[in-house]
Amino acid sequence: MGKVKKIVKSITIVADKCNGCRACELICSAYHASPRYSSSNPARSRIRVVREPLRDIYLPVYAGEYTAAECTGRDKYIIDGKEYDECGFCRASCPSRDLFKEPDSGLPLKCDMCEDQAPGEKPLCVEWCDAEALVYVEREEEVEEAEAKPGEVEVGVESLIDRYGLQQVLDTVARMAKS
Repeated sequence: MGKVKKIVKSITIVADKCNGCRACELICSAYHASPRYSSSNPARSRIRVVREPLRDIYLPVYAGEYTAAECTGRDKYIIDGKEYDECGFCRASCPSRDLFKEPDSGLPLKCDMCEDQAPGEKPLCVEWCDAEALVYVEREEEVEEAEAKPGEVEVGVESLIDRYGLQQVLDTVARMAKS
């Protein structure tokens, strides 16, 4: 396989600037509501502020890929005198925590960088962060051409099967197809 140039979009988190206001959570959940901006439920947000206000720790984390396996590391890190749990830095949706799962269906959530926005615009969480704790970064990288990965539908179906079992998912799809 050859190398291809790819635009990689990411959000850099400046943990020391976050004040825990959670504006990023609110705008993300409103943007992803159906219909758009019709409601705001931070449990549906693709970014979360992990908060420990008594220790003055606020750490924004945005949702990454779903992983069916739990990690084995549970290390602690001390940064500028503040202690952080390794899970606090993890962007994955995994079986050991419900941080990035849709509360009603249990489907994993993933940050889409507000892809439906006009080209060149920053994700809304970055725009709404008055503390400048979120910084949008676009860079071009040369990467190996990737093998085809299962799409988001497949990941969602696998998650439903893990949660409810294959037969219940099949019965539900058959019932919905008749409607």
